[in-house]
Amino acid sequence: MISVTQAQDRIRAAFKPTPSETVALGEAAGRVLAEDTGAKYDQPPAPVSAMDGYAMRAVDAANIPASLRVIGSAPAGHPFAGRVNAGEAVRIFTGGVVPDGADAIVIQEDTESFGDHVTIKEAARPGRHIRKAGLDFRNGDVLVTAGKRLGARDLSLLAAGDIPAIAVRKRPVVCIAATGDELSRPGEARKPGGIVASSGYGLSALIRAWGSEPRDLGILPDTVEAISGIAGAAGGADLIITMGGASVGEHDLIQKALGPKGFALDFWKIAMRPGKPLIFGRLGQTPLIGLPGNPVSSLVCSLLFVKPAIEALLGIAPSKDTVFARLAKDLPANDTRQDYIRAKTGIRDGELWAEPFALQDSSMLRLLADASALIVRPPQAPAVHAGERVEILSLE
Repeated sequence: MISVTQAQDRIRAAFKPTPSETVALGEAAGRVLAEDTGAKYDQPPAPVSAMDGYAMRAVDAANIPASLRVIGSAPAGHPFAGRVNAGEAVRIFTGGVVPDGADAIVIQEDTESFGDHVTIKEAARPGRHIRKAGLDFRNGDVLVTAGKRLGARDLSLLAAGDIPAIAVRKRPVVCIAATGDELSRPGEARKPGGIVASSGYGLSALIRAWGSEPRDLGILPDTVEAISGIAGAAGGADLIITMGGASVGEHDLIQKALGPKGFALDFWKIAMRPGKPLIFGRLGQTPLIGLPGNPVSSLVCSLLFVKPAIEALLGIAPSKDTVFARLAKDLPANDTRQDYIRAKTGIRDGELWAEPFALQDSSMLRLLADASALIVRPPQAPAVHAGERVEILSLE
């Protein structure tokens, strides 16, 4: 068996980022930027006023009160065409371009207007209330770097940089196949001794949330013929995921069925709980992850191994999803496998606390749904007592 970290490293190393495609900025939410993207102009493109008031030469209002002649106005989007000379001022509004010759703004609350003149009651200072050209960014400045998953703030910044379309990574296609004679879909008649297939629904939701497109290959019976059909059905996929058929039972057929189709095993079995019987290899040129059939194991392994695979396909740096919390109940010493213990988290006295559920049977999917975190217990970890800090993997 190999460690969780070794497995994650080997999985990440097997993938290259997908090609890029160009999309309109308005369609780019949640996509991953494929290349550094720079501004196409200065922002602001010219010095602008940060306040409503009057633009003038600071020297003309250094001694107050000072009376200046108002020679025009500069609302946002309507720059004053002339120049401010000695003894002159221009009425200006927030966002208005500072006219030539002016080097200061006095806010309107510190002035009093009389016809075509204004009395300045607060001394002007050079640069006061003026946003310099390029204060936010300059033409050519990188606004967002490659590998960033684009959110609302990124899109607003790119739009401000006058960028109408961007290069993003193509969404990876992930084919999913469940195996097992005992499985049926929700709402269908169950077979004798059968159960409802559940893992695929959660897995598909995670794959979409991580930026990929799931493709359902259905529920396959436990026959070599059916499972070997994955090789043809998964054409064009960037990743193949099977659920079930990954352990040592005589009906666990993933390796047996796909071997003649070009499957090459990288590793099998990870020193962890739940999720020990995980397969990783290649079916031809396409990486394949064989998840355990147990729904809890399948979803926990998805968080630990499918997510890094998709991050690598999208060119995203490995995410750090663990934090530390105080333990609400004692936990015994751990054995040779890394343990992922379902727990509830909450804030108490300003600190994050994690309370493990009393039962941890890997068949209990409801506990995973109710959990907000997994407490990570390394192999051979000593007993830990309530109040001590433990590492947790957030599920929220």
